[in-house]
Amino acid sequence: MLVKSEFPELNRTVTLESVEDLSKKLEELTRDLRKDILTPNPRKHPPTFTSTQVAEMCGIDRQKLQYLATREGADLPPGEVQSNGRIRNFTLAETRKWIQQVSPIPKSPLLEKGEGMGRILVTSNFKGGSCKTTTTMCLAQGLSLRGRKVLLVDLDPQASLTELCGLYAEKMLGEDDTVLPYIYDPNEVQLEDVVQHTYWDGIDVIPAHPTLYAAEFFIPAQIKKNDASFRFWGYLQNGLGSLRSKYDYIILDTAPSLSFLTINGLMAADSMVMPLVPESLDFISSVSFWSLFNDMTATFRAGGDGSKKFDFVSVLLSRVDNSATSSASIVRSWVQAAYGPWMSQTEVPASSVMSTGAVGLSTVFDVSKWEGGNKTLARVKDPLEEYCRWLDEFYIAKLGAEQ
Repeated sequence: MLVKSEFPELNRTVTLESVEDLSKKLEELTRDLRKDILTPNPRKHPPTFTSTQVAEMCGIDRQKLQYLATREGADLPPGEVQSNGRIRNFTLAETRKWIQQVSPIPKSPLLEKGEGMGRILVTSNFKGGSCKTTTTMCLAQGLSLRGRKVLLVDLDPQASLTELCGLYAEKMLGEDDTVLPYIYDPNEVQLEDVVQHTYWDGIDVIPAHPTLYAAEFFIPAQIKKNDASFRFWGYLQNGLGSLRSKYDYIILDTAPSLSFLTINGLMAADSMVMPLVPESLDFISSVSFWSLFNDMTATFRAGGDGSKKFDFVSVLLSRVDNSATSSASIVRSWVQAAYGPWMSQTEVPASSVMSTGAVGLSTVFDVSKWEGGNKTLARVKDPLEEYCRWLDEFYIAKLGAEQ
């Protein structure tokens, strides 16, 4: 005989006042958590590099590095000699100088001409948890370690990229620090006015803030006020133009939706990277993205932007689980069939390194030495470095062909 369990009846009514109470409680909780995990500027520090690492990045042996660092009249940073006298440690800024002056990586043609040659990339995906923001930061860090100067533009009101840059959006910033002032008055405000330096040498950022969501109300209002020729998708395309001559790459991080700012980012970009976790729901979400974006192109074509072209679209498989029980191999075949040459040959594997970094709001590039072992770290870092090399060499070759 079944005995009916008696449970106390709970009042589950939720009033607006209780929502307010919860909001305050959560704000206090996250404030305490941030003290432990966020490590914002100036407490977030870039990695340091050993002489062996710098020599490897420059394509020389350690003896050659030692000679160049100590020869009379040398203009390369000597680094800090360790107690044993055989190893030198270099800061990120010093390492970048070595790469720019010594490595065989081609010098940047993007800035040398000063003619607005910097390229704009956008990372975009509808699906949350696609590694989009982490990939954006890793691209910036990886390209900076090839000697490039990078500007990040955070277009997501969640401001996760801003916090990866070491800026606590809700406490350190306001809407005046974002693209919003420019959106409100593009004739009076320049995007250069809101660029900020980050803890990482070679990377600047235009931050985001939760109030950035106001753009999703303001832009539609402008569409109603203006005639059919109003190019609501052209704000960023116009505003970023003057910054092209100051950066090798401008990378836009968008919200996981086809918002008005996302549309602006897509139309401003020269190329697009779509991080995609090889799982069925993520794949279906990517299909929805292209379907909705295609619907929008009718408006662009009617507005005179039908000739819009991307230099490339690259679908980058991320957080790939290659275990026997994973469906990654099946979904990978779907992605290959759907995207063909758009699918990158590089894949970023799932790893405890990435999850550990997420807890501290950092990336694999932030780690000087990982306690889990250098091989485990390299398993994730190497594909990202390879992808940055491919991307940079693509544009070096493209710009060379255009001369």
